This record gives sequence, C-alpha cells and structure tokens, in this order.
Amino acid sequence: MMSLQPHLYAMISALSVLQVFASDMYTAAVYEHAVILPDVTDKPVPLDEALILMNRNIDVLEVAIKEAAQQGAHIIVTPEDGIYGWNFTREALYPYLEDIPDPQVNWIPCTNPQRFAPAPVQERLSCLARNNSIYVVANMGDKKPCNCSDPKCPRDGYYQYNTNVVFDSQGKLVARYHKYNLFRSETQFDYPKEVEMVTFNTTFGNFGIFTCFDILFHDPAVVLVKKLHVDTVLFPTAWMNVLPFLTAIEIHSAWATGMGVNLLASNTHNTLMAMTGSGIYAPDGPRAYHYDMETENGHLLTTQLSSYPHLSPTYPAAVNWSSYATSIKQFHVDKNTFMGAVHRDNFTFTELITIAGNHTVCQKDLCCHLIYRMVEKREDEVYVLGAFDGLHGSVIKYYWQICTLLKCKRMDLKTCGQPVTTTQTRFEAFSLSGTFGTKYVFPEVLLSGLRLAPGEFQVLNDGRLKNNNGTAKPILTVTLFGRYYEKDPPHPLRNSP
Repeated sequence: MMSLQPHLYAMISALSVLQVFASDMYTAAVYEHAVILPDVTDKPVPLDEALILMNRNIDVLEVAIKEAAQQGAHIIVTPEDGIYGWNFTREALYPYLEDIPDPQVNWIPCTNPQRFAPAPVQERLSCLARNNSIYVVANMGDKKPCNCSDPKCPRDGYYQYNTNVVFDSQGKLVARYHKYNLFRSETQFDYPKEVEMVTFNTTFGNFGIFTCFDILFHDPAVVLVKKLHVDTVLFPTAWMNVLPFLTAIEIHSAWATGMGVNLLASNTHNTLMAMTGSGIYAPDGPRAYHYDMETENGHLLTTQLSSYPHLSPTYPAAVNWSSYATSIKQFHVDKNTFMGAVHRDNFTFTELITIAGNHTVCQKDLCCHLIYRMVEKREDEVYVLGAFDGLHGSVIKYYWQICTLLKCKRMDLKTCGQPVTTTQTRFEAFSLSGTFGTKYVFPEVLLSGLRLAPGEFQVLNDGRLKNNNGTAKPILTVTLFGRYYEKDPPHPLRNSP
C-alpha cells in the first residue's frame, strides 16, 4: 500500500490541476430575440393585458434559457426591450413596470414572491434561473415613487428606468442596473440621478453590466473595465445597425478588443428597424456571433470563454495607439483630398487610385496613415482613406477620432461614406495607423456581406491594424474608431427636469 501513495498523490494533484483549469473557463450564452410587440397606443393598457404580452415574450426566452442550460451554459444574456418592446409614451409604458428592489435585500422572488410589491415578471425570471441552474440576465422597466420634496420628481410621481436585472443560478436577484445613457428616442424613461457601477462576482469570474448606448461613453463602460477590473461585461442592447462604423457586430467586437475584456452582447431582432447582430466576444476576437437580415427568427449562441481573460496566454499586449504614426519622420500628406459626409460628419478623404500605395490624410490633430496592396485594382469599385476629428451627434454630442479605409457606394466620390454591404475587392496587405490623442481606440474590420474577420487581422502594440499572412476576403471597411472622452461636451438632457 505504501508504494501506491506517490501514485495516489500524483492522481490527486492532477485532478486538482484539472479542477483549477476547468474553473478558468465557463460557457456563455446570448439570445437574439424577435420581440413580440404590443399595439401602439398613447394610453396605458390594463395590467393583465400588459402581463399577457410580457409572458408571451418570456415564453420565447424560456425556450432559449432551457436550451442554453442543456448546453451547459453558466449564464445567458437576453436583449434590451426583450420583454415588452419599444415605441411607448411615458404613460403607455407604466403598466409594464415593476418596482425592482436593491439586490442587497437578498431576495429570491421564485420562493418568496410576496415579500415586496407584486412582481410577476421578476418572479418568473427568478424561477427560470433557479429551475435551470443558470444565471439569467434580462432587461425590464423599474418604477420608483417620489414626491414633491424631490425637485426632480416627475409630475406623475414616479421615476421610470430602463433596467437590467441579473438572477443567479439559485434565482436570487444579484444585480440591478439603471441605464445611464438613454438613446434620444427613450423619452418614456428617466435618467438616473447618478451613474451606477454595477458588478457582481461568481465562481467563474467578475461581471459588470450596462445597456446599449452606454457602450459609446466613458461612464459606466470604461470605469467598469479600467477601474473595477471586471472580466466580462453583460450587454443587453436594442442596436440599430448603422454603416460604415456602427453595425452591432462590428463595433461591439471592436470594443471588446480595444478594452481587453469579454463582452456578451444580446441584440433584439427586428429587420424593419435594422436590428440584428449578437455576439460573444473575447479580447483576442469573436468567439461566436450572429447577423441575420433575411429572416425574423431568434437565435441562440453558446460558446466557452476564459473566466479571467487577462490571465490568458492569448491576452493582447497593451497598445500605444499613436506610437507608429507619430514615429514616421516625413509625412507625405496627400494633396488630392476631398470632403465627404458620413452621417453628417465631414471626413477628409483621399482616393486609392493604384493597386498598391502609401497614403496619409489629416484632419485637425489626426493624421491617418495607410500602406496597402490590393490583389487587383477593380475598375468598378472605389476605395478611400478617410480621417475625422470632431464632435458627432445632433442633440447628444460626443467626440470621435476615426481613421478608415472604406469602399464607396458607387464610382462617384460623392457616395463615399454611404452604406455599402458587398464588395469584391480583396487586399493582399494593409496597415492602418493614426496620431490619436486618445488611448481608447477600437479596431474594426468588416467583410463583404457584413461579416467579421476573426483571425484575419491583428493589432500591433505600436498601434498598427494589420492583416495577417495570406489573402484577406473582400473588405468593406478597415477602421480605427477612437473615442476622445475628454472632449465630450456636457450632456444636454441628463440634468434637465
């Protein structure tokens, strides 16, 4: 027996190593949901009618949650507006709201539904999590009463918040987040008085959460990653795709890479509103994604992720986004430039007229440098190098610095920057860099047919976005999307009554 002990210790040691290794990975799921919408009305419907509509949507989400759990998922994210839809007036939304308590109350709605005010949606979500032993992330509406002692209290006596909730695998409410950056059409909701930095810990990593439009702003998105060091961000969204830089899969995968964090992005699915594009993204590229403008079907994604991506051997090195471009001693800035509008933003463009070249185009403090070689120079397709350094947006403005290689819609240079979905031009090589004033830059590569390019490109630590060895597929855009948060003006709506 004594002679077997070393072997026994070795087996125990090996088992321990395997257990540690297993805990370093988890299975994530996101569901892109084709939301069942209510009839459009300015008046509130009866509470039971609102609940019927919400239960119809939760019925669909239940199927996805069960399937994800059967596939071994530890957590599933469902979309923004996924339970009741959108296009509400403030009054019409009210029957769909519940009072969501602070998670510190230590509440499992499934086992104690009467502890607080009636909360049938929270109860059902809690039971779905508990009965399937999976974390469930959902978006719903929260209502909070207020009175005249609060000078900002709305006239109807309630704050209404766009809210994410998280129930753990026991059904306990572990997180509640009120959306801080409302999109301009979300007039049915109130802005929270202060930004919330919501995190929670699990046995498979540290999580943070925010919603949709939040991803384009410093608070809470950057703070969660850079100061609170979350491993994974949960991201319910109702994202309307906007070419050439803001399709969901394009900007969300780029954000995960630029921030060095996992991102679980669950989008609503509505082709009439150009809503599609969900994904599970790691710092070194997409693990799974879905984009479908052809059908009205929902779609479940599941895949494995590193619980602690910053400890992974594939974790990207830190990037100095302006290092290479500022090191070029002699800029041969293109003289043959022209101005072109990309969604009212005036870009400075130069045309790529040869099969290969070395170009620089500048706007204000930003100079964009491109080295490229096409497989062939097609006579029926035009590409340009562009730079933009300025404020974007109409009511809510925020500062962009963008370097981009993109295909023009037609041969007419006036179409450069207009939406394009297909191309036949392939690039044998490209290297894009810029003299960015911000350290927050997100690298995008979008292929023909609106597809991502996992494994097709890399970001060097000197700030160059390059394709890997081999011939790339036809490319729509190659973009370095910079957010200069320090130059954002004050928000015009958040502090208004």
